[in-house]
Amino acid sequence: MKQTFQGAKPRDLLGERKSRDLRLNFDPSVKLEFHGAKISSDGGLLIMRELDEALGLTKLAETLLQDSRTGANIRHTMTALLRQAVFGRLAGYEDTNDAERLRFDPTMRQIVGGRAIANLAASTSQMSRFETEMLSRDANVQALADLNGKWIMEANRRSRVSDLILDMDSSESPTHGHQEGSAWNGHFACTCYHPLFCFNQHGDLERAMLRKGNVHSAANWRSVLEPVVARYRGAMLKRYFRGDAAFAQPELYEYLEAEQFHYAIRLPNNDVLQREITHLTKRPVGRPSQKPKVFYHSFKYQAKSWNRPRRVVAKVEWHHDELFPRVGFIVTDLTRQAKNVVRFYNKRGTAEQWIKEGKLAITWTRLSCHGFRENEVRLQLFSLAYNAGNFLRTLALPRKVSQWSLTTIREKLIKIGAKVVRHAKYVTFQLAEVAIPRSLFAMILDKIAQLRLAPETG
Repeated sequence: MKQTFQGAKPRDLLGERKSRDLRLNFDPSVKLEFHGAKISSDGGLLIMRELDEALGLTKLAETLLQDSRTGANIRHTMTALLRQAVFGRLAGYEDTNDAERLRFDPTMRQIVGGRAIANLAASTSQMSRFETEMLSRDANVQALADLNGKWIMEANRRSRVSDLILDMDSSESPTHGHQEGSAWNGHFACTCYHPLFCFNQHGDLERAMLRKGNVHSAANWRSVLEPVVARYRGAMLKRYFRGDAAFAQPELYEYLEAEQFHYAIRLPNNDVLQREITHLTKRPVGRPSQKPKVFYHSFKYQAKSWNRPRRVVAKVEWHHDELFPRVGFIVTDLTRQAKNVVRFYNKRGTAEQWIKEGKLAITWTRLSCHGFRENEVRLQLFSLAYNAGNFLRTLALPRKVSQWSLTTIREKLIKIGAKVVRHAKYVTFQLAEVAIPRSLFAMILDKIAQLRLAPETG
């Protein structure tokens, strides 16, 4: 990218310099012209900026992020740079190299605001310094990690939340070369980082933490979970936690009980647990049915490392074409029926779907810096972009499109062609009306306007 445009004048990059038209052989009457400063392919980002303003999201960074720059010749504020970093990622521009062209885009300049409207947004070198130097300071790394939670609290104030369900899970971010903190992970069978995520039931990413590739799946659970629990400690909510077998640790049970969190956590199989369900592990009498036969059992169990007995729910599932049953155990403090405990636990699978969306739609596995700290920053920026998109889905999309994935939101709503016409008092963005008609766009804006007027709760 840098070599391609080396030595080019700004007017060349803007696409405004007079040059020969491009022609197409299949129809010689068609001419192609490029106008980078007047036409955008990301017109839908304007609706994201509207949601940002209604919830006051990026404005929160003004008091959290520390700016070490001095002097009067600062082109873009920390908030403006954060907008470019977050909304650029939401639109699919995951690298700072993309800023070399994106800085001229009229939509991005309008979103960044300030000097960018009349001039240009931040360049590649400016975005690189912002992410690898300014944000990588200890105070700013911590502020970025906390910012996701503050965004979620702002969103919760505009909605009626009666309960809180936290799902914690880990994932892999493949690495390449000699990146700091990269290590082989036998479970994922690759060289990677091993980040830890905590979601709520609405798909909001409460907190994320980048970890070295060879750590245990539940390592650092306290560093991720404690700040989230602290934010909700005074709220009048029913609180729940779900986790897979990696989180079957007595320290976690005791912590959740002390914080008045109900929990359902997968329990690894062992001989003692198997003896409790011996009566269910004998194949049912009669001809096997095509439909699986499922049995549930609940009992008290205490491992040697536990401070007291706890309830365990077992599920035994027989399939006609399998010799042995499928068996699973869940440790819980819930008092509901065993079948309902299993149903509640199984819903934690949505967290895996949200992680998949983060990988595919936001590409938060794109952690390409050499330094571990710089990649920590990148993961937090990707997390903010993910939450911004999820807020749009859960708070502003009409019901008929509320099930859109983040990939669909980007391709249909954000990637809208727009032509810019500037007048003395107004700037008009003429949007293409193909995937998103004007009526749907207007409905989204109406719902965002209601968020401004909605009484704050919680």
